[in-house]
Amino acid sequence: MTTTTALTSVNPTHTPPKPTRTGRGIVFTTVNAAVFIGLAFLCAYPFYYLIINSVSANDLAALGEVRWWPIGFHLSNYEQVFQLDGLTQATVVTLGRTIIGTAATVLASAFLGFMFTQNRMWGRQFWYRFTIITMYFSAGLIPVFIIMKNLGLTNNFWVYVLPFVVQPFFIILVKTYVESMPASLQEAAEVDGANIVQIFFRIYLPNMTPILATVAIFAAVAQWNSFQDTLIYITDQNLYTLQYQLYMFLNQANSLAQAMANSGGNMAAIADAATTQTPTSIRMTISVIVVLPIIFIYPLFQRFFVKGIMLGAVKG
Repeated sequence: MTTTTALTSVNPTHTPPKPTRTGRGIVFTTVNAAVFIGLAFLCAYPFYYLIINSVSANDLAALGEVRWWPIGFHLSNYEQVFQLDGLTQATVVTLGRTIIGTAATVLASAFLGFMFTQNRMWGRQFWYRFTIITMYFSAGLIPVFIIMKNLGLTNNFWVYVLPFVVQPFFIILVKTYVESMPASLQEAAEVDGANIVQIFFRIYLPNMTPILATVAIFAAVAQWNSFQDTLIYITDQNLYTLQYQLYMFLNQANSLAQAMANSGGNMAAIADAATTQTPTSIRMTISVIVVLPIIFIYPLFQRFFVKGIMLGAVKG
């Protein structure tokens, strides 16, 4: 009996020594880490660049002198941008459409994805194909606008929510995820006398967390970033979204900067080139305001994202 075997037989908790790492393994680990660090830097630097330019001296930021760290740190850009007309109202509208629209899309995707797995559903295959075909065909901009107008959805907050409730791609993900769950869950519930609605809400919905978190990420980002529907369907300024306001502010950055410089506000700040608003400072500051909420929310759902997208994309 060897020494290692003897020690193992005497002390069952003894673990064999860890294998030593070869030079090739160390090189591979180092190169692998360097590549991923480089990729992470390439992804994170644009956001970092926006932030440091929004809090740096505006004259230097306009000249492209701010690259790695803030120079002449100040927060007057945010103070002045938040005073722009309509920005607060647009933020409320965008938050409302994001929260309500995301919740409606997630619930509809979950229910339809579940129902399309039920053989007892009348015309199941027809309705499933009828829903999926809308991914490939569209009536076009003018017919859709006419439909929205006839439904009374133009200049209406619900034009942000109702057209996005049924999303075929999300339904496919949820349907595939439900099919990967054991059928015995539903069979046991039916034996206990549960109906289809109870089975959905009490059995399947609580077990769909990974795929629903994935759908929520996609839906929330789409709702938060959308501005074309405002451009097409909305003329009431009280219903403008934050992204649409950003679109207009970016197009009017030069005139906004001139208006702020000519305003009768803080004359000391206006006289100071470091804090005087410029088109560049307006673009950077508004971009940070719009991007930051998504950056903060995404990590909350990230742990569900990979599992949900994999289980929802591969039928097992």
